[in-house]
Amino acid sequence: MSRPRYARYAGLLGFVAIVVVVITTVLAKSDVAGGIAPGEKLPPFAVPLALGNLQGAANTATRPHQGSAGDVPACDVHGADVLNVCRLYQQGPVVLALFVDEGSCPAVLSEMQTLSRSFPQVRFAAVSIKGERSQLRRLVRSRRLTLPVGIDEEGTLASLYKVFSCPQVDFAYPGGVQQSKALLQAPSLAGLRARVSELLSASRARGWRGSSA
Repeated sequence: MSRPRYARYAGLLGFVAIVVVVITTVLAKSDVAGGIAPGEKLPPFAVPLALGNLQGAANTATRPHQGSAGDVPACDVHGADVLNVCRLYQQGPVVLALFVDEGSCPAVLSEMQTLSRSFPQVRFAAVSIKGERSQLRRLVRSRRLTLPVGIDEEGTLASLYKVFSCPQVDFAYPGGVQQSKALLQAPSLAGLRARVSELLSASRARGWRGSSA
């Protein structure tokens, strides 16, 4: 009688040990997967603006004739209907939100819209990962967003930017280097304001002056 009971407890302990290993592994992977690491440069991309007429997949090419990534380097893709991250970080510090148009996730866009008026030196932008374009257009218009909102119809940026949660908000210095760890959950307006203020101060500490407008 005692041996079966011992075997049962031993099996339970073994199961618990496996669960602990699995959880530890998942948490470790989560730390790696959550956004671009500070000090790394934002991967280049150009996507159609939600309210524009341009159709097509995200261009993520870093050199000419790069197959499915694009024939022209993403940083060289310009136009009235294009959201180009390279152009954004050439102009100043960047706050970039990657989101899906579901649930409470898009709420960050309204927060960014509010802060864009307080921080005119910072470039705010957002990209919807997949989703339906007509629905995204309704979202942009209903919230009266003036910040550029692009659409990544194939979800290419999800892996390129290591998107692990919704929304994911990246903060980059002028020039495109990630300033601090990405926000991986919906922030409060006060919390987001603090991060944007920190980004602006850190950018100036690195010698960036920008415009006073």
